[in-house]
Amino acid sequence: MQYSSKIAAALLTSLVLSVSCASNPSDSPVNSSDSSSQEISTDVTATPDPCAGSATPTLVETGTVETGTVEAGTIETGTVETGTVVAQTIRYFVDNSGLAIRGTDPVAYFTQGGPVAGSTEFTHTWNNATWQFATAENRDLFVANPEQYAPQYGGFCAWAVSQGYTASIDPNAWRIVDGKLYLNYNKGVQRQWERDIPGNISQANANWPGILEES
Repeated sequence: MQYSSKIAAALLTSLVLSVSCASNPSDSPVNSSDSSSQEISTDVTATPDPCAGSATPTLVETGTVETGTVEAGTIETGTVETGTVVAQTIRYFVDNSGLAIRGTDPVAYFTQGGPVAGSTEFTHTWNNATWQFATAENRDLFVANPEQYAPQYGGFCAWAVSQGYTASIDPNAWRIVDGKLYLNYNKGVQRQWERDIPGNISQANANWPGILEES
């Protein structure tokens, strides 16, 4: 009786396997993935194929991973405008406080006929020097046209520049020649410079501003 039961069970198992193998797995519909999808087989499992009768590695599909399309955003860097820096080719004589003409009003030489002390109330920064003025009007005149009122040769001694070097100045040793202000180290040096003003100016013009590189 037990032997007959085993035979019956074997026949039933064989029948089930026959029906299973008759179904072709490739006939089952496969959903087509979107163009932005990517099918990734993530594992290979060695499982026995009951139809083949031997252990054959088969690919086990673990599902479709939607990858999508990532659009890289455009990064606008923008344009950084940098100001144009004009090279400073002229250096002005200043005292220990950074004042041009030792704080004397440059416009006063022209409008008042002589040196007048400037005020900390009326100042203007130009060519890396601080210029002081006796009045707001003088300051505004200078701001409108600094080259007209600033002393020649960067405010250095006119005699020294004619001789090929630079030296400090005394605001009281001054003279206006052809509408331009010239300063000297002191009044004694000024008298020496005045012995040949045209010649000394011509020689100083030839030396300036090249001597700044040597001083």
